[in-house]
Amino acid sequence: MPSDVEYSPVGDGLGMRDFWLYVWLRRAALIAAHIVGLGLTLIISVLSRPGTRILLFSAEGTIFCFKSRKNKVRFHWLCQALVLIAAAVGLGFILASKTVSELPHLVSWHSLLGFSTLTASLLQAACGICVIFHKQLRLSSSPAQLKLYHATCGLVVYLLATVTVILAMFSDWFQATVKGIGWWVFAMLPLSPAMVVMNQITNAYLLRNKMSS
Repeated sequence: MPSDVEYSPVGDGLGMRDFWLYVWLRRAALIAAHIVGLGLTLIISVLSRPGTRILLFSAEGTIFCFKSRKNKVRFHWLCQALVLIAAAVGLGFILASKTVSELPHLVSWHSLLGFSTLTASLLQAACGICVIFHKQLRLSSSPAQLKLYHATCGLVVYLLATVTVILAMFSDWFQATVKGIGWWVFAMLPLSPAMVVMNQITNAYLLRNKMSS
């Protein structure tokens, strides 16, 4: 019977006590990354007043109560679809606002990286479609390779999104809204979940693929 727990070579060579301490520390880091990521999104949404955001699959800790990997995949698809829809709507509002204000498009690093993030998100979604419909599309790449491409794209997307969010904090609006030590706290917060996501994808896919090759 297949297990949903993914193998990670990082814990090899540890004693039993150290191993369980390592496991619990990883779980705490993953849950903290969930809280920071969701909390930061909500806080920025409130600050911006819009009308008044890869952790899901971790076998070590998640805030979502899904035991079945199949349900995790479905929820992942739902979240990704909503993210792409929200990104498209946001892009539409930005283009409309720039056009009405007669301001140039894609002139700041924030806007350039934001556009790159959206493009990488579409590429990641395409890789995900190829993973699910591998047989129907009759692709030459194996499912394992496609999963690796999908996970790598996801890591690139998350890192790009993290840098995009941090660059947004250098805008005149954000610096006028959040000042002093609060600004530095906000600037450091996106780095925490980014490091956790990078560690998870590296351990779950890249290192395992290297060991099997």
